[in-house]
Amino acid sequence: MAAEAVTSKNMALAKAINESLRRALDSDPKVLIMGEDVGKLGGVFRVTDGLQKDFGESRVIDTPLAESGIVGTAIGLALRGYRPVVEIQFDGFVFPAYDQIVTQLAKMHARSLGKVKLPVVVRIPYGGGIGAVEHHSESPESLFAHVAGLKIVSPSNASDAYWMMQQAIQSDDPVIFFEPKRRYWDKAEVNTEAIPGPLHKAKVVREGTDLTLAAYGPMVKLCQEVADAAAEEGRNLEVLDLRSVSPLDFDSIQASVEKTRRLVVVHEAPVFFGSGAEIAARITERCFYHLEAPVLRVGGYHAPYPPARLEEEYLPGLDRVLDAVDRALAY
Repeated sequence: MAAEAVTSKNMALAKAINESLRRALDSDPKVLIMGEDVGKLGGVFRVTDGLQKDFGESRVIDTPLAESGIVGTAIGLALRGYRPVVEIQFDGFVFPAYDQIVTQLAKMHARSLGKVKLPVVVRIPYGGGIGAVEHHSESPESLFAHVAGLKIVSPSNASDAYWMMQQAIQSDDPVIFFEPKRRYWDKAEVNTEAIPGPLHKAKVVREGTDLTLAAYGPMVKLCQEVADAAAEEGRNLEVLDLRSVSPLDFDSIQASVEKTRRLVVVHEAPVFFGSGAEIAARITERCFYHLEAPVLRVGGYHAPYPPARLEEEYLPGLDRVLDAVDRALAY
C-alpha cells in the first residue's frame, strides 16, 4: 500500500507564511509579491526566502525604498486583476503609505459603488520583543482598524499564519496582515490540507471558568503563560485568541464572558484609544448584567516606544497581566 502524503508539518510561524505564499504563487498566476528586499535577500526575516528564485523576478519583485509607491503600485495592479501581496519591512515604516492605504485602498470599493474590488494584502511585521531600534517595534493596528474598508488580522501561531494568509490573499477586500515578529520562530504543527475556519472568527485556545483573557498576535502566548501561572493558585482562566481586529468577533467574546463573567483584554499597543477600548465598551453594553467586574485592559503606555533596554518595562508581561487578573477577581 502506498504511503499517505504528509500534510502536517512542524514549522515556525515565519516558515508557515513562506509556505502559504509559495502555495498562493503556485496556484494563482495573478498573485504577486512586492516589497523592499523580498526577492534576492528573502526579506529581513527571511519570510520570502527562496520565492524569487523559484517564481522569478516578475512574480516576486524587489522594490525601491518607497512605501507609498509600493502600495500605490499594488492598487494599480489590483485594478488590472492581480492579487498583490506587499511587504512593509517594519511596522514603523508603514506611515509613508498611510495615505495610499486609507484614502485609496480602503475607499475604492465604496467609491465605485461596489464595482471595483482591490484584493491587496499588506504584510506588516509588528510589535516588540526583539530589541530593535526606533520605528521597528510599534503596534499601529488600531490606526487601521478605525478605517472602514480594511480588514485587520493577526495570527498568533504557525497554523493560523498559514491559513489566514491563504484566506487574506483570496479575499476581494484589502487585508492588513500584522505578523508578530517576536513569534516568527515559534513552532507548531501545520496541517496544509485542513479546512480552515472563518478568517475573522475568534478561537478559545484554553477553556476556563473564572475569567477571560482576550488577546491577538504576540500576546496570545503570554496569556497562555498567565493562565498557567494562575492555575497554580487555583484559578481557572479562559484564553481567547481574537485573531481579527477588524472585524472583531464580538459574539465569541460575549459567549466567553457570559460564562466567566470577567474580561481582561491584552495587547502590545498603547491602552489609550487601543482596540481593547472598543472591546471593553461593546462588551460592557452586551454583557452588563453578566459582568461581575469592569472590563480591564493591559497594554503599552501612552508614550513613544522606548529604547530596547527599556522595552520589557513598556510591554505587557506576566506580572502586569496577573495584576489585572487579581484586580478583576477582587470585585
